[in-house]
Amino acid sequence: MKLAPSILSADFARLGDEVARVAGVADLLHVDVMDGHFVPNLTIGPPVVASLRPHTDLFLDCHLMVDNPGVLLDDFAEAGADRCIVHVELGDPRPLFDRLRTLGVGVGLVCNPPTPVDAVLPYLDEIDLLLVMSVNPGWGGQAFIPEVLEKVRAARAEIDARGLAVEIEIDGGIDTATAPLAVDAGCDILVAGSAVFRAPDPVAAARHPGRGGGLSPWSTPPRIGRPRSSPSPTAWPRGSATTAPGARWWPASPRRATRWWTTG
Repeated sequence: MKLAPSILSADFARLGDEVARVAGVADLLHVDVMDGHFVPNLTIGPPVVASLRPHTDLFLDCHLMVDNPGVLLDDFAEAGADRCIVHVELGDPRPLFDRLRTLGVGVGLVCNPPTPVDAVLPYLDEIDLLLVMSVNPGWGGQAFIPEVLEKVRAARAEIDARGLAVEIEIDGGIDTATAPLAVDAGCDILVAGSAVFRAPDPVAAARHPGRGGGLSPWSTPPRIGRPRSSPSPTAWPRGSATTAPGARWWPASPRRATRWWTTG
């Protein structure tokens, strides 16, 4: 399991300090980009990613909740984004995937709670990450929608049946009560905003397996074929792939790359 603190719930007046504070217990950083059109809220864009990039080697995972993500992809790549996640609700995402691959940026696809899982299944072999929203996007601090776990289970079964190296991430209402449910359903990455940054001790709230407590829900061995941890990060060119059987490189920047091994 990986944890991705969402900076949407961080103190923006102290954003660099907030990110540095959780860097030791975060696996990646979730960046919520909202345009005030696709969702009602307005948040941040490439300039904030560019400002963060020199100060952290965390993988910057940018969730684009915008009407026209295509006009922003080059800017996010230039700013230092490691992956961009686009919404299936906008229509055929393949042109966006193609542009992201050209830019050397990881490819993610996301579906909102009302969107059926069938909408994302045709694209599974073209993406690195499937994000399942467990709240309606636009605001932090919302309550978890448990019905989306059925979509996670269906996507997990399809990914495993097809032998795809696609991670499943969940975002919305993740805390110590809902994290175990999400992992049990098949999630690999938990996005947590309020549960981390608004906790009295964000570091304690975000502790990983083996460090005790926090959001880490592992109480049983990980499923075969679903990696639980990875070797130490090693420098590797952005978007590269190893040819070793059963191995996959998570598209990343030269600053930080992570190898994920599968066993089946």
